[in-house]
Amino acid sequence: MSKDYYKALGIDKNATAEEVKAAFRRLALEHHPDRGGNAEKFKEANEAYQVLSDPSKRAQYDRFGSVPDGAQGFGGQGFNGQGFNVNFEDFGDIFGGFGDIFGMGGKARSRRRAGADIHADLRLDFNEAVFGAEKTVELYKRAVCRHCNGSGGEPGAKEKSCPDCRGSGRVTRTQRTVFGQINSVAECENCAGRGKIFDKKCAVCGGGGIVKETKSLNVKIPAGIDDGATLRLRNEGEAAQNAPAGDLYLTMRVKDSPDFSREDYNIVSGLNLSFADAALGSVKPVKTVDGTVDLKIPAGTQGGSVIKLKNRGVPRLHGESRGDHLVRVTVEVPKKLSKKQKQLLEELRDVD
Repeated sequence: MSKDYYKALGIDKNATAEEVKAAFRRLALEHHPDRGGNAEKFKEANEAYQVLSDPSKRAQYDRFGSVPDGAQGFGGQGFNGQGFNVNFEDFGDIFGGFGDIFGMGGKARSRRRAGADIHADLRLDFNEAVFGAEKTVELYKRAVCRHCNGSGGEPGAKEKSCPDCRGSGRVTRTQRTVFGQINSVAECENCAGRGKIFDKKCAVCGGGGIVKETKSLNVKIPAGIDDGATLRLRNEGEAAQNAPAGDLYLTMRVKDSPDFSREDYNIVSGLNLSFADAALGSVKPVKTVDGTVDLKIPAGTQGGSVIKLKNRGVPRLHGESRGDHLVRVTVEVPKKLSKKQKQLLEELRDVD
């Protein structure tokens, strides 16, 4: 019994070439074995597509209900690999995740892997986080060889065609998969995809173009940064040959202050007041990140109240304003009283 290729793709007999292609795209994404799909259904969809996407084969099929033996390609001959004939170049967006296996129809995609990212902690004092700072960071990392500028060749050396890839920068490899034996195209490792090599390798890096070295980096810390925040410095990570360097991620670790704590963009400190100062009012020196200021204590200040010093807090990141300095008041009640103090407090209680 002849197979119903239109039914296999879920289309009718009047479907256009674009509709045939779209139907196969959908089924290929759903059933591709390397995506955890049903291999048998993928085979059926591919067999149908190989026939219906070809005008001459489709006309033969529409007229006689079949096509000559072998014309179905991969679908008609199972997983022995002899008839594997999917046009991966047409479906690069579907099979992009499998380019290392299929080679995208014989065309290797040049995707040079960037250098690795580096993650590190940076210690800051409380005031450095508030007002910003410039810090020097030392990193022992992969860097471009300065002797050959990353080329891998000794200065003055001549270039010649790579014998492994014959100057193409690509090599063909054979791999066994669930579909059988498949050829793939990959970047030549001998020349790193350049197609050329030097007749004399760099004496410092040995031809790799990369060396390990300690590098000092000046980093500008913005005012207002907080503990746990991360700065990203592009291309300051590990270097890679003929590809961009990775990034450097610095996570801020801010030391505690003996005088202050931080709540978002506000700075908080405490102030102990005597009962008399709280009741009668006073002026007290208070330490802030800007220096010591005189704080006016209103008469009748209660324990637990907060007095605000405006614009004495943390500068807002990338902004012009600042938070506030919040002074949290504690009223001290003496545990021992002199005879005179007791007498005065008794008199005060009698007045109430």
